[in-house]
Parts: sequence; structure tokens; C-alpha cells
Amino acid sequence: DQVPEKLSVPEHIARAHGFEQWSKIEKIEFTFNVDRDTTHFERSWVWNIQKQQVTAIMNGDTISYSRKAVDSTLQDVDAGFINDKYWLLAPYNLIWDRDNFTYEHQEGSVSPIANKPMHKLTIVYGSEGGYTPGDAYDFYFEDDYIIKEWVFRKGNQEEPSTVTTWEGYETIGGLKISKMHKNAEDTFSISFTDVSVR
Repeated sequence: DQVPEKLSVPEHIARAHGFEQWSKIEKIEFTFNVDRDTTHFERSWVWNIQKQQVTAIMNGDTISYSRKAVDSTLQDVDAGFINDKYWLLAPYNLIWDRDNFTYEHQEGSVSPIANKPMHKLTIVYGSEGGYTPGDAYDFYFEDDYIIKEWVFRKGNQEEPSTVTTWEGYETIGGLKISKMHKNAEDTFSISFTDVSVR
């Protein structure tokens, strides 16, 4: 008899959000929207995963590049892509980045927005590599491993930099995606529109 593999908490979270479908995905498109008080910002992305080609559409400009060849002129664009993709697919980064962070799991931590006991997974990135080394994230979830809230702490400081919900879930191409993130005061939100998966 085969012993079922024991999954780590990060693996459970990734799988609960459809990670096992990822290998079948060829292309993903999405628009990243930020609304803060009365201001609106958006940028759109087309990511050809197999070819590692990225197209950015913002302020009427279209820029295409290969993720295998990011030079200094593309760093700002690529940093934007990495940021927006992280908001879209953070549960999958728990597998993709697992060699780059340490993690700790606690039960019964009180979530910052709903103010109720949940599981909390804290990940802290190493101080080397990436655009934002040393950053920390606290993921809050219930027994189904679906993320409900998260806290971003820049440079692993104690004070939260950003605290938002994970809501408006939709399953698109087998991927379970949260399309809306907002703060407790509802003065700031990050949302995804025009999401398509092929």
C-alpha cells in the first residue's frame, strides 16, 4: 500500500486554490485594478506561460518582453508584473517560492479584519534575490485552506504594510481566484477584471 504523501500547510493551500491544474495552463490574461479613495489605476497583462512571454498594457502603451531576458530598461515593468501576478496567484507562490522562504503555522490566530479565530501561515522571504527581499506575509484561512485575509509586512517589520480580504472567488480554468481584496475601511481595494485562462 502506498502511504499518502503528507502535505505541508503551504501545499494544502496551493492545492485548495487549484494548483494541480496549473501545468495545463498555457496563457493567462488579467487586468489589475487599484482603487484608493477616489483614484483608479489599472494595468493589463498577457502571460504566455510556456514561452515565458509577457505583454503589459498600461496608459495606452503595450510592451512585450521575455521573462528570460529582463534588462534594466524592463525592470520596472517586470516588477509590476511580479507584484500583480503575486496578488492574483499568491497561493501558488507558496509552492513556486518554497526554497526562498521560511514559514510558521499557528491555529486560533485572530484575523485582522473579520476579527475571528483562523489558521495563520506566516512566510518570510530570504534576504537575497527578488525585487522585495525579506518581506513577510501572514495568510489567514479556515479549515478548507482557502485564504480569507492576508497581511503584507515589508521587510518583516511588525507593523502591517497592507491588510486586505480575499473574496469574490471564482474558478476560472480550474484555478480558484480571488477577484477582490479590500481593506477594513473599504477605502482601498485591489481587484481583477477580464481574467481569462487558456
